[in-house]
Amino acid sequence: MVYILLLIYWELEPKLIHLKKIFENILSEKFREHVERIFIWIAIISFLLHLSIILLVSQDIIHLTSKFATSPISAIYTPFSFILVYEVFLLVFYLPRSISSYIGKQYEIITLIVIRRIFKDIGYMDLSPNWFKLNHDLQFTYDLVTALILFFIIQQFYQKLGKHAMKETTTTIEDKARIDKFIKFKKTIATILIPVVILLAFYSLINWIITALQDHWNNITTFKNINNIFFEDFFILLIIIDVILLLFSFFYSDSFHKIIRNSGFIISTILIKLSFSVEGIINNALIVGAVSFGFLILLIHNSYKSGTIINK
Repeated sequence: MVYILLLIYWELEPKLIHLKKIFENILSEKFREHVERIFIWIAIISFLLHLSIILLVSQDIIHLTSKFATSPISAIYTPFSFILVYEVFLLVFYLPRSISSYIGKQYEIITLIVIRRIFKDIGYMDLSPNWFKLNHDLQFTYDLVTALILFFIIQQFYQKLGKHAMKETTTTIEDKARIDKFIKFKKTIATILIPVVILLAFYSLINWIITALQDHWNNITTFKNINNIFFEDFFILLIIIDVILLLFSFFYSDSFHKIIRNSGFIISTILIKLSFSVEGIINNALIVGAVSFGFLILLIHNSYKSGTIINK
């Protein structure tokens, strides 16, 4: 099946001139800077709007019962949501460059989700002697510790990735040709992924609005975990992309350590996806476990390749 897909891709490759132009425009450095400025302004405006709503609630001009609309600190949650959307764009932007960098962006996104959750939970905190008995306070503590651990692991991840990149040796002409073809394939995937992600984002937003309105009319509460909106489905999409990249990578490299590395990254992404289906300390444990597993996979991959080069 994979071979058939590859043959189709090779047949269509000469005809994908327009797709290549789209990639060069949409995923260019100039376009990235333009998107960055747009999201910065959206984040600032959304933050001010959220603060305005909190001010109106405090003055009894409008009536909302959610603590999310009463705590000024919770207003940081809103601009953080747009920052996360921009990080999703960066993930697609870095996809053609390196699988390891692409995975690193996934780790950055889940870390920002945890930090965004901290800002949301601040509005629900209850400063009392029963700190370790209250669920919201406990979750706040778990998230603080998780954010610190993730930040440290990601820093180590990029450090090891950078050191390994400096040690890379020059490949043969045949290897370079295969790598160039694989990069072109990843560019095609990245270009296709952009409209898919946009459609998924709109679907998640519309679905959330409809569900929220229905809950309001029926006086029930679903969609409790607002942090999962879009990103739970988004990580399912990432798992599919990871598997596609792994399968097609077989045509460009049969190195055992690269196959294990890419497979390990898929497992890491799956663990992150599973974290959205649970709450409490298990959620945090799955996130930390996923990023730690990916980091260890990278460490072993780097040492394995270094040992292979030395033996040669």
